[in-house]
Amino acid sequence: MVYAGTKLIDRRRWTLNLVEQAISACEVEGVPAWLVADFIRTSIAKPDFDAFAGRPMLVFRSTPEVSWALLIKDIFDRVVAFIALVVMAIPMGIAALIIRITSPGPVIFRQRRAGRFGKPFVMYKFRSMADDAEMRRAELEPFNQMSGPVFKVESDPRITRFGRWLRRTSFDELPQLVNVLMGDMSLVGPRPLPLYEVEKFENTAQRRRLSVKPGLTCLWQISGRNQLRDFQDWVRLDLDYIDRWSLALDFKILLRTIPAVILGLGAK
Repeated sequence: MVYAGTKLIDRRRWTLNLVEQAISACEVEGVPAWLVADFIRTSIAKPDFDAFAGRPMLVFRSTPEVSWALLIKDIFDRVVAFIALVVMAIPMGIAALIIRITSPGPVIFRQRRAGRFGKPFVMYKFRSMADDAEMRRAELEPFNQMSGPVFKVESDPRITRFGRWLRRTSFDELPQLVNVLMGDMSLVGPRPLPLYEVEKFENTAQRRRLSVKPGLTCLWQISGRNQLRDFQDWVRLDLDYIDRWSLALDFKILLRTIPAVILGLGAK
């Protein structure tokens, strides 16, 4: 089939040898040859063409290609994280002092979380719970209000008095700026989950959350946070972000995060 000087080749109706002959003929005549590539069907990944070792390759991508946009995102993340750590150094120091005075235990809560492709990393937060919170989690399992592998309890008794303020203002998340500076996290991306929750993922859609760097804020963060009770809704928002990712979307989420944090929307 030829359309306006272009040869359209349907691989399903041609042998490979005939396809090569048709492309060679197009080369001689200076006519573009388009090869129909729907013999491989995907529901998410988008086809693209690239070259490897001088050979043409059909590439299927379900996450953004490494490009100048991702490079800008990485540089922006690290620069903003560094500036924010400098600007917030005194308030963070005061918060650390209050935690030390009001609650026995370490100031910083460290936990192994799943990063991109599930690679473990140590995530930092200001400790907002009692020091024995992890040991008491099992006794609160019957009160879990979140479906799926995620554990969420409203009015969690393990949260300290000052910890409630930290969580309401998201101030407890600020040490994660160090994770952003180290390259383990991004400013915007799906929230990182503990390894024991990731191990309970039930389907490929949930695992797709791990195809990009986790972030400090995301669509879930600005959509009511703890008001969402179904983990599938959380996943849907994360996949929507992954599929529509752009620098403009990142900036939009960052701008919407500011009023969400100030007003404490959905925070517990």
